[in-house]
Amino acid sequence: MSELMSASHYLQSTLDGAVTVDVEVQPGAKRQGILGVNEWRGCVSVAVRAQAQKGKANNAVLHVLSTALNVPKHRLKIISGSGSRIKKIRIDSMQASDCAERFRASLGEEEWGTKNTVPRLAVEMRLNGLKSP
Repeated sequence: MSELMSASHYLQSTLDGAVTVDVEVQPGAKRQGILGVNEWRGCVSVAVRAQAQKGKANNAVLHVLSTALNVPKHRLKIISGSGSRIKKIRIDSMQASDCAERFRASLGEEEWGTKNTVPRLAVEMRLNGLKSP
């Protein structure tokens, strides 16, 4: 129950059947993937290798989320913060509870909510087409 309440800090359902996700981006990182939830800032932390130039990091964030959530990339859109590290991303045709479950499944239930290298490595390996350990 507490995890569902914490998910309400970074996930919001919209009236038209979508969900918005608050994301903190770390461009130019050595590893790419979802780091976990930054409880203090109330957002999902995402690291991307791409530099924050000409929309490359924005595109990489959408790719990471699309892969981690198993959602087609065309259903994701940055609705605010395109020039900032803090972004709000809309995911069409998804509920907040489903999105939270997919985040948990992607990173591992016990690791969700912490910035831990094990789930980050697992997501990075999925992004590169490898099987996680």
